[in-house]
Amino acid sequence: MTVQSRRSGRRTALFLLYQWDLTGQPLASLYEGDVDEFARDLAEQVAARAEELDALVSGAADGWPADRLGVVERNVLRIATLELLDRRVPHEVAIAEAVGLAKRYASDEAGRLVNGILGKIAREAA
Repeated sequence: MTVQSRRSGRRTALFLLYQWDLTGQPLASLYEGDVDEFARDLAEQVAARAEELDALVSGAADGWPADRLGVVERNVLRIATLELLDRRVPHEVAIAEAVGLAKRYASDEAGRLVNGILGKIAREAA
């Protein structure tokens, strides 16, 4: 799998998780057409471990529990935190991809927030 297809898969997983988080509908009901296997697997793993991931994010966010974050930021952080825990990709890659998603779909400020939180989680996971 190429870097671009993983990047695209993370974006698709973010879109699915965003809808799941906002609507409360089962993740499987949100699939339209052929969903990339990497994106589907990533979204399903994040959804299954959302409570655990939110606890890690909240612990690293200094007074900002995950449920107070924006939906985009929360789900970007969930995806990257899962990748940091599972160690399937280098920490630097998981963080860079998450910052890119946050900047693109939220704001530059969200990118800085995501970078700071994930930096703490990565140091603790090391």
